Parts: sequence; structure tokens; C-alpha cells
Amino acid sequence: MKYMIASDIHGAADECEKMLSLFDREGCDRLILLGDLLYHGPRNDLPASYDPKRVAELLNERSSLIHAVRGNCDAEVDQMMLRFPIMADYALMPLGKRQLFVTHGHLFDGNRLPPHAEGDVLLFGHIHVQKLEKAEDMTLVNPGSISLPKENSRKACMTLEGTVFRWIGLDGNEFLRWDCE
Repeated sequence: MKYMIASDIHGAADECEKMLSLFDREGCDRLILLGDLLYHGPRNDLPASYDPKRVAELLNERSSLIHAVRGNCDAEVDQMMLRFPIMADYALMPLGKRQLFVTHGHLFDGNRLPPHAEGDVLLFGHIHVQKLEKAEDMTLVNPGSISLPKENSRKACMTLEGTVFRWIGLDGNEFLRWDCE
């Protein structure tokens, strides 16, 4: 199973289309969305291609392939636009011998770790910055944002196949790889 992982679309239709093109190019089976899908949020600038209705249409076309968690900008009104569930705060997935804790990042992050075993991985978005680092005995992994990157990071998503994470810019170029085994 090959996953594409993306976060913080914030209603940016052009970037959503690019991400879905990468999904197809990479031969992914499922799409994991880490929240903040439709609304730009009061702390963010309006993305240049802001069109949350179009983003909902694009994602709904692939609703059977999407696993999503709720971001701090996602609300019940957003759920009414989407044909896949987005209101869970987290999900757990096996990752080789480890556990993958999937969340947006506003409830759990490097300063507030979730319950975990040594070596588990926290996959989160929210901060709009790519991340691969240790926090205590857990590894923090963040794809960044496809629409509103911060701190000189790039518009990007990632893939996960087996135990290998690959960060890919929306330009299609891989710029980071990590095997958690």
C-alpha cells in the first residue's frame, strides 16, 4: 500500500490539483489528509487560488481513497461539503514494528506527545513546515503545507510506502527521504 500524505490545503484549488496529479504520478493507493482542508483560517493569508468549493469537488471525486483527521480550521460545515469523514482528532496505523499516530498537530505535537511506545512516529501538520526530528523517544514527521508554507519551507506533500517516507515538492521533486526501520 502506498500512501500520499498532505496537510493544510486551506482551500487552495490549484495546489490541490497539483497534489492530486502527484498522487496519480506516484501510483498512490490512498490519500491521508492531516486537516485544514477548506478554510484558510483567521491567522493565514488567503491563498492565491482560494476556492474551497473546488477543493471539495476535487477531493470528493476520490472520497473512497481518503483518510482524514480534523484540523483546527475544519468545522462541521466543512464536513457537510465532503463525502468522507474529517472530524476525528487522530488515527492510529501500523508502521512496520512501530505505531503511526496521525493527527493535525494542534492537540498533539513535539511539546505535547500522545501516548506512545518507544520508536513510534507522530505524523502531523498544522505548523506548515517540513519536519523530521526526535522528541524524547518518538520521531516527529511533518509534510509541511501544500498551500501556505512557512519558515522558508516549500509547498510539499509526502509519500509513505512500507516504512519509507518521501517528501515531494509540488514541483514534483523529492527533497527528503527517511526509512523508519
